[in-house]
Amino acid sequence: MIKRLYDIFRAFKEYLLAGSLIAVSLALLALNDTRQIRSIRSHAVVAVGVLQGVVNTNPAYFNLRQENAALRDMNVALSDEVSRLREARLENIRLRELVGLQQKPAHHYRSATVVGKSLQLLRNTVTLDVGERDGVRVPMPIVSESGLVGKIIFTESRYSVGQILLNRDVRVSAKVQRSRVDGIIQWDGGETLILRNVAKSLDVQPGDVVITSDYSSLFPPGIKIGTVLASTLAPGSLFRSIDVAPSVDFARLEEVFVVLSTPDSARLALEGRAKSYSGEQ
Repeated sequence: MIKRLYDIFRAFKEYLLAGSLIAVSLALLALNDTRQIRSIRSHAVVAVGVLQGVVNTNPAYFNLRQENAALRDMNVALSDEVSRLREARLENIRLRELVGLQQKPAHHYRSATVVGKSLQLLRNTVTLDVGERDGVRVPMPIVSESGLVGKIIFTESRYSVGQILLNRDVRVSAKVQRSRVDGIIQWDGGETLILRNVAKSLDVQPGDVVITSDYSSLFPPGIKIGTVLASTLAPGSLFRSIDVAPSVDFARLEEVFVVLSTPDSARLALEGRAKSYSGEQ
């Protein structure tokens, strides 16, 4: 046993001697408290700290990249979900307003979706996904939750075409809701509607709401048309030219209702006779 230990010592004597000397040196350094030794200790601690920081930085760097990639993916998914929820909320608001309009007892309504529109012409129209099989006939009014849209001019079994207020051929009997001043709404190709046949002495102010009047044989009374923007008077004229901003945003129009009502034939016949009689006189 002793011989084996001796052989091991002889084989590794250089390593054992070096280890002993290192241990003695470290012990002397630990026990020595001179200024030089303290400086050596501080530099050694700093070097070890820097080395440890470099070793720990690389794994942390790769982990941070993976975490950033995961957060970006999550951000994209959340943004998409927010967009879909916002669109669903806006659609829900529109549908609730349309349902509220449909529940008004004065008239019967047929809901419709705008499947086509033209807004670059002097005679603009919209195409609806309802037709004669849905009870839609010419010239039934078209409305939305915001107000008056126009009237039906063509129908077939499953589709119909309607003139909107932004059409040179449309005339609507209207009145100012506040002052009850009557006039005729029409469009001259500009950005606003025009309320005509209003005498200069009558009370019309910017901000007044314009609605359909009781004198129309086609459009039900009380439907909002728009809001007065300005009133101008040409020199020597007896009438005002009143600009009205339409309450319906035709560029964003998506859902509408067709009012399932037709003009009173007896009233139309009587008024036609009266016009003919006046023309004869």
